[in-house]
Amino acid sequence: MRDNWLGNRIFQSYADILDHCCHAWNTLINRPERIMSIGSREWAYGF
Repeated sequence: MRDNWLGNRIFQSYADILDHCCHAWNTLINRPERIMSIGSREWAYGF
């Protein structure tokens, strides 16, 4: 999320931070294929 939706930003207030974080989280939640691709990487099974 940091690289795609939260990075390189200047936030005006705490509420602005919350708004951007909620937007980033909701965007990620609406992309289940992205979450599945992260979990299917080889390094995820190395533990």
